[in-house]
Amino acid sequence: MRILYYIFILFITAFHVGYAQQKAMLHLTSDFIDTQLLAASQQIMLLAEHTPADKFPRTFENGAYKFSSSSWWCSGFYPGTLLYLYEGTGEKKLLRLGLNKLVPLNKEQHNRGTHDLGFMLFCSFGNAWRLSKDSIQYRDVLLTGAESLATRFNPTTKTIRSWDHQPWQYPVIIDNMMNLEFLMELSKISGDNRFRDIAIAHANTTLKNHFRKDFSSYHVLDYDARTGDVIAKKTHQGAFDESAWARGQAWALYGYTMMFRETADQQYLVQANHIAKFILTHPALPSDLIPYWDFDKDKIPSDAKTYANRNLRDVSAAALNASALLELSQYVDANTAESYLQSAETILRNLSAAPYLAPQGSNGGFILKHSVGSIPGNSEVDVPLTYADYYYVEALIRYQRLLQGKPIIASIN
Repeated sequence: MRILYYIFILFITAFHVGYAQQKAMLHLTSDFIDTQLLAASQQIMLLAEHTPADKFPRTFENGAYKFSSSSWWCSGFYPGTLLYLYEGTGEKKLLRLGLNKLVPLNKEQHNRGTHDLGFMLFCSFGNAWRLSKDSIQYRDVLLTGAESLATRFNPTTKTIRSWDHQPWQYPVIIDNMMNLEFLMELSKISGDNRFRDIAIAHANTTLKNHFRKDFSSYHVLDYDARTGDVIAKKTHQGAFDESAWARGQAWALYGYTMMFRETADQQYLVQANHIAKFILTHPALPSDLIPYWDFDKDKIPSDAKTYANRNLRDVSAAALNASALLELSQYVDANTAESYLQSAETILRNLSAAPYLAPQGSNGGFILKHSVGSIPGNSEVDVPLTYADYYYVEALIRYQRLLQGKPIIASIN
């Protein structure tokens, strides 16, 4: 199966845009990318100095660090960022720091109470496996983690349950598309098609139910677990139920781009292109392509509690979009590829400068500023966030690989 997969990747890359043609489309230089990776590596060393051995960075707010335990959904991003930066710079201290963080994270392979095991384990142990020689140990953790995630699949709803808390009956959030890569990769590694079947079923159900006619996505769908029927379409972090929460659209773009890569199913490519068009042509997208936290923020009533914060940008959504657009550019015709590459380059240029890039030695060692967790929840509003840094660095690494003439997605084994 893996041989066929790589034949597919080589075929679509060669068919749509040849290397020489793509090289001519790239406008960021190796010096630019290397400079950003080196600066990010130096910056994250400050964060490493202040991070307790058994904790994981969440944010830096009002001059104070906020850390989490390994069970927090973001725990895999910090070690993953360290490992990506090692890949981009060759600095072995980053590798040691990243691998050391896997020790307190190890136990989450048994966590069956969250759908976020892809974030927690694949972004960390997956990159560790790819970049180090201790493959057996990391493989076992990932296999156990995939088994844990698979327990959350409901064959009636044909989805992976997101949350276990009230007031939802069986909630599924668009963010969950991001955890499917974990299952797809572990299916190839283990030969267990059950993981792949679960991921495809979830992606298909989400494709059917989660999107509006303009290809924007709802945040939360609540299902009847007994019948599989959708009983509510809501938001939890967006401006209102019918709004297009910016990071939700980015999760969807990234998720369906990845699913096309893993399956070669054209419906996923079509969906990814529709989502990209929604994002990139939306009249509320600023010219620097760093989106506001919600595309419909101007529809918030003036007396609503979110009114004061409605003009905040969400750098985490921008970083996700950059990484996803770089990959999506590999699967489309030359004209569309050039458009996606130019958009990703614009995002990377802007994230690599003020006001979004933190000056060296500031921001608690986080790389980027101005992300938004949840304005309705008054949580992590206009602060640095660990996943914003992760996807920014991932986009830099992907661009570096394009400059080097390598496949944009590196093999895990």
